[in-house]
Amino acid sequence: MPASVTSVFSEPDDFQAALREDGVLSLLITGRGQFRARLTQVTLHRWRLWTSEEYLSRIALVAVPANAILVLLPISSRVASIWGGIGMRAGDIMMLGSGLQVHTRTDGPCRWASLRLPAQEIARYGRVLIGAGFAVPAAAQLWQPPRMAIRQLRHLHATAIGAAEVRPGVLISLEAAHGLERQLIHALLECLSGSPAAAGTRAIRSHQDILVRFEALLQAKPHQNLRIAEICEALGVSDRTLRLCCEEQLGLSPTKYLRLRRMQLVRHALWREEPDTAKVSEVVQRYGYGFRELGRFAANYRAVFGELPSATLRYGLRPGMANLVLRRPRRPV
Repeated sequence: MPASVTSVFSEPDDFQAALREDGVLSLLITGRGQFRARLTQVTLHRWRLWTSEEYLSRIALVAVPANAILVLLPISSRVASIWGGIGMRAGDIMMLGSGLQVHTRTDGPCRWASLRLPAQEIARYGRVLIGAGFAVPAAAQLWQPPRMAIRQLRHLHATAIGAAEVRPGVLISLEAAHGLERQLIHALLECLSGSPAAAGTRAIRSHQDILVRFEALLQAKPHQNLRIAEICEALGVSDRTLRLCCEEQLGLSPTKYLRLRRMQLVRHALWREEPDTAKVSEVVQRYGYGFRELGRFAANYRAVFGELPSATLRYGLRPGMANLVLRRPRRPV
């Protein structure tokens, strides 16, 4: 049912949860400071639109929902994000194929917009408006469309988002949703009428697959302090290959990524514990840290999150408390 919602966030867990339906499986904050983000989502008839403003660099794992296409539109003029090793700038469009899993990262504050639509719909309209040779990409592809074409698509997207933020009821009638979707598909295909400016090479696609399997291995063994040699053996890759993949797509070495990821898991666990009965040392050791490492861990934890683990246990917000909904979904008018 058509609807819209605008939310602000002070905790990354709540932000990631709001984007889970659109394929964001995990979110790791890599910048230092207070996390802040603003997200507006519009659900039409078959499409979903959203725009986000974030203030810290981060890494996310995204899985495009089955039978859907994800289209990305950077808003800021600097490098907005890197998707599977392919960088985007304002004026670019990236399309991710159905079922694709890929890591994306930002290197600082960013603003971005996205559209999610059925793969069958863009395939059908594409063959009619562009030609029989039009094919929906299965991987990540980057376009640099004509200025007028991208301007029109961004204008339609911004108009929908702006109306949702100011007057939610305007956009959520079925008639308005159908009309907007028709305009969006024509504008999008105008942007895709040329050839892609870049597509994932065989090497890039191989590196994307290695990183997805790397992430799956870590998720399967969250409490184990896996060594790089063990990870490489499990993935069937060399130390050099794993390092190259991580630096290309995550912007971090495997070791630093593992350390940040484990610290985030500890922070999540501290949130869930009862401060009157839990002990920081027990929670930290649960995630593979030895007793002798506790002092060094506490110092690294404070450098990343701005507080000691004991402060998170005693005063930290619990997940779900930081999300402030500004506009709640409404029924069609």
